[in-house]
Amino acid sequence: MPNLIINKEDLEFSKFGDGEQFGAERAEVGAKVGANKLGYGVVRLPPGKRAWPYHAHHVIEEAFFILAGHGTLRHADEHHPAREGGFICAPPDPTQPHQIINTSDESLTYIAISTNESTDICLYPDSDKFGVWHTRSKDRSDPKNFHVFSRKSNGVDYWDGESDE
Repeated sequence: MPNLIINKEDLEFSKFGDGEQFGAERAEVGAKVGANKLGYGVVRLPPGKRAWPYHAHHVIEEAFFILAGHGTLRHADEHHPAREGGFICAPPDPTQPHQIINTSDESLTYIAISTNESTDICLYPDSDKFGVWHTRSKDRSDPKNFHVFSRKSNGVDYWDGESDE
């Protein structure tokens, strides 16, 4: 049985993302305390960074709570100040893409919460991409899992490549 409580001083952060715009540290919390229907963790963004690309979900709902620092919420092509103590909602709606950007000179730390859905479709407006996934196990290499990312402009017709034979 997992621990029901993890204290902030016991969080184990790992780095992800690399590049000029992207890069963060994330500490998994939800799975470590036994959560089933919610995924959550703590994200630390260095100055000038984003954790994830600007995106919108069709299925997953996300929420964020700013623990420390300040930055900008990019939401539906508008920019809003986000600061310590702020709650942010990102409902499952393809017309409401979102992204948290650390526009300050100090670290920005927030809790990221999402519904734990096995299937989702995610849109990435800045790069004309989409992602589709269905996850049956937490092991990303499990052949029962399905993940694909592509550009919307590369789409084909439903009947493309099908034969009448």
